[in-house]
Amino acid sequence: MNRIIRIAAAATLALTLGGAFAQAAAINGEVKKIDEGAGKITLKHGPAKSLGMDEPMTMVYRVKDPALLKQVKVGDKVKFEAQEGDGGYTVTAIQKAK
Repeated sequence: MNRIIRIAAAATLALTLGGAFAQAAAINGEVKKIDEGAGKITLKHGPAKSLGMDEPMTMVYRVKDPALLKQVKVGDKVKFEAQEGDGGYTVTAIQKAK
C-alpha cells in the first residue's frame, strides 16, 4: 500500500513540475500583424526568458503550423511559446490570453 502512495505522490509531483515548466515557457504578447501568405506573425511581447530575451520587444516570428494564425487576430492579447532554430524564431503554440 505504501508503494502505491509513493507512486501516486511521484506522479503528482511530476505533473505539477511539468505544468510549471510549461507555464514558465509561455510568453505574454500582443498580435501586431499577421502575414498568412508568408506564415509569419508580428508580436509585441515582454521578456522572453525561454528565448534568452530579457527586454520587451516587437519581433516577426515564423509559425510552425499556419493554422495557428487563424486562432488569433491583430490586437489580441496572447500567450505563446517559441523556439530558436537555424532560421530564426518560430512560434510553436499560441492562444488568446484569458
